[in-house]
Amino acid sequence: MRIALLGGTGDIGEGLALRWAYDSDHEVVIGSRDPEKARGKAEEYETELDSRGREVKVTGFANEMAADRADVVVLAVPAYHLTDTISAVADKLDDAILVSPAVGMKKDDDGMHYNPPPHGSVAAMAAEVAPDDVPVVGAFHNLAAGRLANLDADIDWDTPVFGDDDDAKDIVMRLAADIQGLRPLDVGGLANAGEVEAVTPLLINLAANNDDMHDLGVKFW
Repeated sequence: MRIALLGGTGDIGEGLALRWAYDSDHEVVIGSRDPEKARGKAEEYETELDSRGREVKVTGFANEMAADRADVVVLAVPAYHLTDTISAVADKLDDAILVSPAVGMKKDDDGMHYNPPPHGSVAAMAAEVAPDDVPVVGAFHNLAAGRLANLDADIDWDTPVFGDDDDAKDIVMRLAADIQGLRPLDVGGLANAGEVEAVTPLLINLAANNDDMHDLGVKFW
């Protein structure tokens, strides 16, 4: 399967790219507004994987080219870049699934706070902007990017997954399960996006205020 990570040069994009390339045989494509940056990061990821005995081809392109012919397009960009990113690649999304891990947050002296857009959630905003025939699935919100990108670190996390298209959601859940130590959990439709997105600032605040709680994820029992 061809997975395009738009914003794949950033923290969460790096972690997902490295884990999929290391743990699976999926084709990983890095996208960026700057194609040179995408190509440079792709080469860095290849070097890291090669040092661990994985000779994997990772390619880098401008977002539009990265999305072209992709089966799954992960919007690994900040929430405030989401709509512009979708609009830029909309005509390249034939038969693709859009995945949104983005969370709207704001920071003040007390910490990080959930800051959803008027649509109610970032995923709902993505669904409104996406072409009508392109399903949107939410996943990978509550992952500590630093630990995810550290292939020396084991992970044992759950990732809640939501979406209104059951077939698309099932594909994303299977992709998540391809990452060793990551368990996808179905939490229903897009209407449940806000509950999932709001967990991310909670985890950031816990990590910031407790010395022994860095690189937090979630696990449900």
